Amino acid sequence: MSVPGPGVNQPLNRCSLTAAVVQVQGLRYTPAGIPVINLVLEHESVITELDTPRTVKLQIKAVAFGALAEVLARQGLETVCEFHGFLANARNGKGTAFHIQDFSKT
Repeated sequence: MSVPGPGVNQPLNRCSLTAAVVQVQGLRYTPAGIPVINLVLEHESVITELDTPRTVKLQIKAVAFGALAEVLARQGLETVCEFHGFLANARNGKGTAFHIQDFSKT
């Protein structure tokens, strides 16, 4: 797949998710000294699909860098927030990770 040039619609990879923090690994640092935190987020909602209510439950691996990682390291478990970011392959190549770029408590 090629990426369109300037002035052409760019591929879109933006995600928003209301979720609870259910797992937090300890804050660590990259070799360059950038703070990193890995989390697991849990979401539950009812979505209408084909005129039928569907209960959606999911857990997703998430990661945050920099000052945002430091703030998230201080959040308690089960804290429900609205997270914004993008999806990418997980660091180990297994599955998908939600890269958090911003969040706010709900």
